[in-house]
Amino acid sequence: MSTNIFDVVVVGNVGIDTNVFFQSSEIDFSVEANFTENIDVLGQAGGYASRGYARLGASTAFLGCVGADFSGDYIKKVFTQERINIEGVFVDPAGTSRSINFMYRSGQRKNFYDGKSHMKIDPPLDVASRIISGARLAHFNIPNWARDLLPLAKQLGVIIACDVQDVVEVEDPYRTDFVKMADILFFSAANHPDPAPLMYAYLQKNPSLVIVSGMGEKGCALGTSGGVQYFPPVSIDLPVVDTNGAGDALAVGFLTSHVLDGRSLEESIHRGQISARYKCAQRATSNCMITRDLLDHYQGR
Repeated sequence: MSTNIFDVVVVGNVGIDTNVFFQSSEIDFSVEANFTENIDVLGQAGGYASRGYARLGASTAFLGCVGADFSGDYIKKVFTQERINIEGVFVDPAGTSRSINFMYRSGQRKNFYDGKSHMKIDPPLDVASRIISGARLAHFNIPNWARDLLPLAKQLGVIIACDVQDVVEVEDPYRTDFVKMADILFFSAANHPDPAPLMYAYLQKNPSLVIVSGMGEKGCALGTSGGVQYFPPVSIDLPVVDTNGAGDALAVGFLTSHVLDGRSLEESIHRGQISARYKCAQRATSNCMITRDLLDHYQGR
């Protein structure tokens, strides 16, 4: 039985991503075979987030499922090597989650996600209660089973951060529980030219929210009861080669700075943006999330 006190428990998805890098600008359907570079990555939101926290020196636990298969064993091995607690890892009988990510030369990507049993599997509530109760922060992704742990985390008094990812509609019933139960909410503005209308709508549902929205190359937005602030993108002299995991890095950088270190919202946004921008310079890997020394270095430039 764990007696550890964790800085953060990441609740959510982990799996193996296959990133398919195209050598041409489009798929050529006139021929049977296209030549690509295909790279497997320990990824998905919980994979990037857990490894990101660990790289920043936070004591981290992961709560989620993998298959009883090679990929699941590999994920548990890597997490253990990086001192990410895996007592909360349970088995998905359908296997480890997989994603196929098409990576275009223009920088665009299209992701195809196979969450296996994440819509119907049940998490172990007793184990989850023990792990979450020892954490300062619970960082939730949005597999369906994770919503069952939201009331538990709220009852235990843990700060709840939820990343609802690429929102299309504010009234999406799948995401409603996560929005209502969150103390801090993250979403991608990829489907919206301006995240402000979504932020105001979410604040009507949950007025105490702190909301962070990644806007890609346009920067970042922060929403609170005091209104919406916009922050320009940060500049780092590194090329953008892969945006997978950037939103997770933004959340990790912000939450580590604000919740764990006690920095201001504005400074935490800046550090989150640095973390995300650095991730964009790492190609097809979650091995190289930003360290605290590098984050301090880029902030001080």
